Amino acid sequence: MNFKLVKATDGAISKLEDQLRAPRKDTLTPAYENLKEQKTFAEDKLTELTKARDKKLEWFALIADIFLRLIKMIVAPLVFTTLVVGIARLGDIKTVGRIGGKTMLWFISASLMSLVLGMILVNIFKPGEAMHLALPLDNQSTGIDKAALSVKDFVAHVFPKSFIESMANNEILQIVVFSIFFGIAAAALGQKSERVVKALDDMSHIILKITGYIMNFAPYAVFGAMAVVIGKQGIGILTTYAIFISEFYFGLLLLWGILILAGSAFIKRRIFVLLKRIKDPILLAFSTSSSEAAFPKTMLELERFGCNPKITSFVLPLGYSFNLDGSMMYMTFASIFIAQSYGIHLSIETQISMLLVLMLTSKGIAGVPRASLVVIAGTLASFHIPEVGIALLLGIDPILDMGRSATNVVGNSIATAVVSKMEGQLSD
Repeated sequence: MNFKLVKATDGAISKLEDQLRAPRKDTLTPAYENLKEQKTFAEDKLTELTKARDKKLEWFALIADIFLRLIKMIVAPLVFTTLVVGIARLGDIKTVGRIGGKTMLWFISASLMSLVLGMILVNIFKPGEAMHLALPLDNQSTGIDKAALSVKDFVAHVFPKSFIESMANNEILQIVVFSIFFGIAAAALGQKSERVVKALDDMSHIILKITGYIMNFAPYAVFGAMAVVIGKQGIGILTTYAIFISEFYFGLLLLWGILILAGSAFIKRRIFVLLKRIKDPILLAFSTSSSEAAFPKTMLELERFGCNPKITSFVLPLGYSFNLDGSMMYMTFASIFIAQSYGIHLSIETQISMLLVLMLTSKGIAGVPRASLVVIAGTLASFHIPEVGIALLLGIDPILDMGRSATNVVGNSIATAVVSKMEGQLSD
């Protein structure tokens, strides 16, 4: 009811503004003064109604806010531990040699392609423009400081003055830089750093367990977030969400097509045999919203398909840290969607910078349900986009997560088959 009154009052103010702007000879006439008084009264009424509406919704908003705080709580330690362990384990790339090189080349190419596809599609469809959201009170300007996005300042900001400060401020990119140095050093020390890497590995599993606990709170956050969004925007906002979901799944289908074409260039028509083989892992990932849940079954089916077990055991686990194609596409799609929702214009240069940040920060994030939200939350903060915007996605994220988890399985399976073929280790 409050929403309808707010909408009607807002519409009345717009009509009064049009009448006041109309050309007239005398602006001191009683009619003109009457219009000004009506407009002032309507604006006061709108403020009153908005406050009353927001007061009713504040408890719902609190539920979503608690969830967002918990997500932000785990961002920094999760990125640090998983990335260090991933790079330290990748230290064996020297002994694995050409297999590791080919694997990483495929992963980086597929990740970039997925990110670029998401960026292109969200700029074509512009799903966020229908939201027309006002910036939060602490973010009234766009916050996109053009000078701060210069190459010099961007590069300077990448390198942390203090790791502790970066962790405290959730400066994800700075944490990534420190993690890369730490991981490379740990890999170079080999046996000497094994205990530290093992401890960080154990810590990452603890943090992932905490992530699982936090995600159990997600349904309540979804309810709170959807109540606030519908309360403020009206039931018609669901149409916008339906369009967003359909556009995203269209993008996933395109991504599948590109991955299948790329795979068929190496394994020819056997790509369809592979897809038939992995249909059960795809369905499992889709239904559980977790590509990790399908990991054991995927490995088994790839070996039955003819992939060398040694290559499978190397490429597939690596893929769950470095090759989440569905999640990669979603991250650019969702981040730019939130910026569009708040009317924040992102230049192509800024979007490319965001793409590169996502390319780095997404590495090492495990395929647990809704882990992409963790990365998006960190990226929004890095580009001064309101972090509360992530609440727009909470209600529909489980539906989107199903599709991207299934896509992750497809991407990693094709990568494993291609590397096996390149090494001459794919049997019939």
